[in-house]
This record gives sequence, structure tokens and C-alpha cells, in this order.
Amino acid sequence: MSTPLPHNRVRVQRIAEAAVERARLTVVPRVRARAPRVPFVTLVSLLLLGGVVGLLMFNTTMQQNAFAATSLEKQATDLTSREQTLQMELEDLRNPQLVAEKAQKLGMVDGGPPAFLGLDGRVHGVTAPATLANRLNILPPAVKKPAVLDPKPIVVFEQPKQTAAEKRAERNARLEARRAARELAKQQQRPARR
Repeated sequence: MSTPLPHNRVRVQRIAEAAVERARLTVVPRVRARAPRVPFVTLVSLLLLGGVVGLLMFNTTMQQNAFAATSLEKQATDLTSREQTLQMELEDLRNPQLVAEKAQKLGMVDGGPPAFLGLDGRVHGVTAPATLANRLNILPPAVKKPAVLDPKPIVVFEQPKQTAAEKRAERNARLEARRAARELAKQQQRPARR
């Protein structure tokens, strides 16, 4: 009797050897593949240069905007003060006292007291024509200053200038006075002789 087992064993051995032959890997020598440095360095340099240039442009733009903002703020301040000045001038021109003064200077007169017409056709009040004789004086009377605020003027006289001859005479008189003072001092210092 024959056993099928050894036959199967040979068959499995062959299959295993064939699989080992197929699966056998060969060692390939290691190749050191280094990436070239020049493109990497160039890329990093360009990124840094672009960042610096971008930052510089951003800073320059911000400075220009700051100068423009300062200029606009100054212009706004000037315009605000101009507006306030014009508003004050307008208020002065709208002053009723000033308007009435200018009207009187032009020869206009005010109408006087008013008169009213009633629904029945009657006139209520006294009517009078507007003339220079019956106009109202709109200017207040002039105010006189008190004596304390209106002192008499102080008059200061200037001495006339001396001529050359007067200056010489004055100088000679001073020299004579000095000599006389020295003589007197010498006489007082001498012991009295008897």
C-alpha cells in the first residue's frame, strides 16, 4: 500500500522552493539621494526678501496714511475754527440793534406805533406817517466816564539838549569844584602853625 503523504510532501516542498525563489529579494546598493541645496536656498531667500519688501511697503503705506490723517485733522480743525468765525459774524449781522442802526444810516425810519383794522372796518390805534421827526432813537445815550476813570493827562517836559559850549562850561565848573575840594582837604590835613 502506498501512502499519499510523501508525494504531497514533495509537492509542498517544490511549491515552497518556488515561492522562496520568487520571493527572494536582492539587495540593491543604497544610493544617497540628496536634494539639491540651491533651489531650497533660493526659495527661502526669495521668501525672506519678499517678506522684508512687503513689510517695508506696508510700513511706508502706514506712514503715508498717518501723514494724510494728520493733514486732514489739521484741515478739519482749521475749517471748524473758520466755521465758528463765520457763525459769529453771521450772528453779529443778524443783531437787531445793528440792523436798525444801518437802516437809520440809510435814511429809513421805523413805522411808529402800530394801528389795527378790525373786522368791522374800524381802525384801532392812532395812525401817523413815518417821518424823521417822529423816529425813535435806537442808540443809547453816550455814557460819561467817572472822574476816577478819566484822569487829567500828565505832561512831561523834555530838557533841551546842551550845546557844546554849555557842556564845556559845566565840565570846567566841575573841575574847579574838585580843585577847591582838594585844596580844602589839604588845608585841613596840615597841622596848624603858630
